[in-house]
Amino acid sequence: MTARPQGLSRAPPLADILAGDRRALAAAITLIESTREDDREPAEDLLQALLPHAGKAVRIGISGAPGVGKSTFIEAFGTRAIAAGRRLAVLAIDPSSERSGGSILGDKTRMAELARSERSFIRASPARGTLGGVARRTRDAMIACEAAGFDLVMIETVGVGQSEAAVADMVDLFMLLVQPGAGDELQGIKRGVMERADIVVVTKADGQLAAPAAHAKADFEAALSLHAGEGPWTPCVVACSSVEGTGLDEVADAVERHRAAMAEAGALEARRAAQARAWLWREVEDSLMARLRADGRLAPAVEALEAEVTAQTLAPSAAARRIVQRLFAPGD
Repeated sequence: MTARPQGLSRAPPLADILAGDRRALAAAITLIESTREDDREPAEDLLQALLPHAGKAVRIGISGAPGVGKSTFIEAFGTRAIAAGRRLAVLAIDPSSERSGGSILGDKTRMAELARSERSFIRASPARGTLGGVARRTRDAMIACEAAGFDLVMIETVGVGQSEAAVADMVDLFMLLVQPGAGDELQGIKRGVMERADIVVVTKADGQLAAPAAHAKADFEAALSLHAGEGPWTPCVVACSSVEGTGLDEVADAVERHRAAMAEAGALEARRAAQARAWLWREVEDSLMARLRADGRLAPAVEALEAEVTAQTLAPSAAARRIVQRLFAPGD
């Protein structure tokens, strides 16, 4: 039997986390992200202790197609925010290694300058196949970062697609990064999340791409006008260059205006309350699936039902209902 790693289920001192100790915060997130059943209770106890100290940060979700420059943008924007007195936490969701399940991109190497700052914290977490481009414990990790005193939390997702809108359900502001000159195929995969975007940022607006960026900005402004809602905030488009630093002030101004508009209308609290309720039921679903997979008594029945579904002799909906009935059978 493999020996259990020492100290994993032991939470770091609460005072160290609240004092902003980055090692303690990293240890806390490691515990929170643990998939071991015997780590769940200490992780939940830790989160319960951190919760009263969280909730004051600006939560921003960053999404965009691979190659759009998400990490470059976050480093440029984050460096500017730190210079303005912010403390920044970046939760970067990486594609998972098929072999180890760990994250494989290594955002600290892609945000080298930002990683050196004492006022920043960068954490890469593996998606491990979770839909929506976010890790299962991303929201909990965000709470830990806020409790540690980071007043700006940015969540960088794996990529962009229809399911990527999941990140919009855990942040105050959803920022979609697009690039000028992208082909029709890349533009097409953004349609599913366009209506969720609060701010669209056209990246790489410099050099030979400056003119295409201006055209892209106009095109996305026209596209956003079709999705204009009745809320307190009207989505906007900003063109910027992370390399030259141009447009970053405009992005920061848009973030502040969004925050002020949402807060004044009471929409920020309403959005967070709705997100918390949605997250509760997502946790219920995940917990039920975990219990189902761990219940050895159900394995023979589940395998038999799977075989019937595979042979197309039983409808999946009927098989699912039977599995749930067995899971909650009286006396079990």
